[in-house]
Amino acid sequence: MLVTAARGQETPLGLITADAYRSFLLSGAGSGLGAGFLQCPSWAQVKNGWRSQLVGWGPDPAAGGLTGVALVLLRQLPGTRKYFAYLPEGPVADWADPGIDGWLDPLLRHLRASGAFAVRIGPSPAYRRWSGARLKSAAGPGRRLSDVIASEVDPLGTAVAERLRARDWKRCGGADDEDAQPRHVFRIPLAGRTTEALWAGLSQEWRRNVRRAQKSGVEVVVGGAADLPEFHRLLRITEERDGFRLGRSREYYERQYAVLNAEEPGRMQLYLARHDGEILAAHTMIRVGRRIWYQTGASADHRREVRPSNLLQWRMLLDAHAFGADVYDMRGVPSTLDPEDRPYGLLRWKLGTGGEVVETLGEWERPLDGTANHALYRAFQTYLARR
Repeated sequence: MLVTAARGQETPLGLITADAYRSFLLSGAGSGLGAGFLQCPSWAQVKNGWRSQLVGWGPDPAAGGLTGVALVLLRQLPGTRKYFAYLPEGPVADWADPGIDGWLDPLLRHLRASGAFAVRIGPSPAYRRWSGARLKSAAGPGRRLSDVIASEVDPLGTAVAERLRARDWKRCGGADDEDAQPRHVFRIPLAGRTTEALWAGLSQEWRRNVRRAQKSGVEVVVGGAADLPEFHRLLRITEERDGFRLGRSREYYERQYAVLNAEEPGRMQLYLARHDGEILAAHTMIRVGRRIWYQTGASADHRREVRPSNLLQWRMLLDAHAFGADVYDMRGVPSTLDPEDRPYGLLRWKLGTGGEVVETLGEWERPLDGTANHALYRAFQTYLARR
C-alpha cells in the first residue's frame, strides 16, 4: 500500500540503488503512479553531458519500503561548480497526497546539498482533455487548443498546479508548447476495449489507408539494432519534409536502444514497414509496465500512396493491446487547430486513430533558496535564451 506523508510530517529521502528503484517501478505502488520511460534508471545513460542520481522516499530509503522515486539529471552551469537539476516527467510520487511538502521539501534540501541552484520537475497528473470529435469540429483559421472548451478538466491536476504555485514554482515555457517535453500529448485508451472496438475507433480515412497498405503488399516487421541506421536516414528525410529538427544523432538512438533493452529486453522496439523489399517507414515503441509509447516515426518521400505508416501504427496499436497496456501514448502534438498551419497535419493524422488530446501539467521550475542561487538561476535563463 502506498503511504502518504501526514501534514507537517516529512518522508525521509536518500540515494538508492538501481535495483531498488526498478523494483519499486514494478511494484503495485510504483506502477500505480504512472512512471514513464524518462524516469527509468537507464534513461540517465541515454543523456550525454548530465550527471545523475537515483533517489527514493520511504521510512528507510536505503533498506526499501519506498513510497516514491526520482531520476535526477544534473547539468553543470558553465564556469561554475553548480548544477541545474532536472527530473523529466518526474518525480514518480503520489501527487494526490495533500501533504506535498512532506516529500518535496526533503527533495529540495537534497538537491541544494548536491550543488544544484535550481530544479525543474514534470508532474504526472493530467490537466485537461479534448475528445477527437470535439477538436475535429473546432478546427479553423487561427484556432488553437486553448480556444476550445475542454471535454474534461482533471481536478487533481488543477489542485497540484495550485499547490505548486503557492510554493513559488513557476510553469515553464509559454502558453502552449515550449517545455522540454511535450505538454500536449495524444493518447488512445486501451483498457477494457476489444480489437474490434479499436478498429471501429479509427476514422474512415484511416481504415481505408490500412486496407490499402495491406492490399498493396506492405509488410510490417519488428526490426533490430542493425536497422537503426536506416531508421535514422528516414528520420532525416522526414525532418526535412515536415519542417522540424529533433537534432538527434544516429549514435543517440543506438545508445537509447542498447541501454533501454539492457535494462529490460523488449523495452524499446523498432517497427519497420516494407514494400517490395524496401523499408518505407520505421517507428520506435517504448514499453514500461502497462504503458506504451510511440516515440519517433520516420518515413520515405516516395511510394507514400501505399500508406506504410498507417499500417505500421495499426500493428503497433494491436501489439500494445496484446501486451496488456492500459494506454497507447502517441506523444506530442501541436496546439494549433489551423489547417493552414504546417504542424496541424501531425495532429490531424493522430486524430484519425480515435484517441484524445491530453494537456499535462507541463514542466515547473524554481531556484533553490539562497541569494546566490537566485542570481545563478537568472544567469542560466539568459544562457538558455541565447542558445
